[in-house]
Amino acid sequence: MRVASAALVFLLLGGCEGGASEAQAPALSPSEPTRATPSRAMPSRAMPSRTMPSRATPSPAAKPRLPVVTAPVLSGGWEITVYYTAVEAYHSGELQTVTGCRGLDCSHGDDDLGRYPAGFVDAVREEGTGRTAAGGYLNWSYDVGFWLDTRPRDTAGRALRPFVSAAADPGVLARGTRFRIADCGRADDGSRPSAPVCAALRDARWTVTDEFTPGLGGSKHIDAYIGEETGPDFTSSAWYLTLRGATLRRG
Repeated sequence: MRVASAALVFLLLGGCEGGASEAQAPALSPSEPTRATPSRAMPSRAMPSRTMPSRATPSPAAKPRLPVVTAPVLSGGWEITVYYTAVEAYHSGELQTVTGCRGLDCSHGDDDLGRYPAGFVDAVREEGTGRTAAGGYLNWSYDVGFWLDTRPRDTAGRALRPFVSAAADPGVLARGTRFRIADCGRADDGSRPSAPVCAALRDARWTVTDEFTPGLGGSKHIDAYIGEETGPDFTSSAWYLTLRGATLRRG
């Protein structure tokens, strides 16, 4: 997984300009929660304080006024990297023997977990999880190594949920923090992301369930899980991106 400074976020607006070309949302994987696996660092976040409405004290003869809500505070300048579940069928390369654990209650095991295409093994290391041709999952994390599982999981053992699960540096955003993307910002090359992709990311309600290794996520960096890759050229698609200068709001 790819990879947030102490800043608590409450944001409203959302802008998703740019590319009108249609991009199909990636297939979603099962949504039951249980164990972790990011190959990149992941953060977590603390609940931001809320701006309270101000009230005018009515005079005895006046009708009470409705609460006046002050303008929302926005937090911009975030980097958001999408991560996904690799699919063995979409990868090739010389077969490699992978060793690790056959279950959850283990770390850095040396059991033979099978032979997989080199491209798939590399993708699992990068993204943290992959669906094998046999239908199970080969997961990986820095702290655990490789392990076989029935679900793609995060570092806390929870099943990853597409367009819900997110990761952040624990010193920036506490686990359990909920947020939405108000503005997608721009892609690495300075362009606006595809409109359908940005809309899907903005419509989602994200929760920080995973965390980067402390210090590796950056001051304002979030990883957002979008499910399984949809084809062999996924890394060339509009869905494989990092957003810069994105705006978040409490959600």
